[in-house]
Amino acid sequence: MAVTTPSASPLTALDVVRDAPVIPVIVLYDVRHAVPLARALVAGGIRMLEITLRTPQALECMRAIAAEVPEAVVGAGTLRSAQDAEAVLRAGARFAVSPGFTPALARACRSAGLPLLPGVATSSEILAAQDEGLSALKFFPAMQAGGVALLKAWQGPFADVLFCPTGGVQPGNARELLALPNVACVGGSWLAPAPALEQGDWNAITALARQASGLRPDDLK
Repeated sequence: MAVTTPSASPLTALDVVRDAPVIPVIVLYDVRHAVPLARALVAGGIRMLEITLRTPQALECMRAIAAEVPEAVVGAGTLRSAQDAEAVLRAGARFAVSPGFTPALARACRSAGLPLLPGVATSSEILAAQDEGLSALKFFPAMQAGGVALLKAWQGPFADVLFCPTGGVQPGNARELLALPNVACVGGSWLAPAPALEQGDWNAITALARQASGLRPDDLK
């Protein structure tokens, strides 16, 4: 169930993963790209935006989008510490994504009011995340760790968990992943390709977002 407006409160992890078929994994090196990119993605039907903490400009990009694109829901990716959680919250992030899971990070995000999608790749990590009350998880690195086969194996023991597979996900395999009952959405970097960013080809990014918005499980049924 999608949230009704970007400013709806409180936002939950389920709201995040159920909003659209794809959460774009965005790496920004130029703050000038942040706002037009966000507008282009929103125009194509994608508004949950994961801005990764992989560049020195990431926090400034989050602040710009939060201030100038109210239709977007700013998320922060690559969180690794409680300090990261505090920093992205101040920058306007409304949800968080991490490459792995620790109880300390889960508690820091909960204290900050940031819904967290922690990365998991094993059954033990899923159990640890559930111990912290988390039931919407990022499966990372998805294709390298087992892909569709592992997700199918998890359906039995973890029927109450929803996953966002990320890592090696492309349009060619996204549909098969989205057809699984325990996959709510996928994460992918193809919605913000570096050449389009460098050229300012926002129409191309909107077209990619529209295509991603149409990656529904029903397409395979």
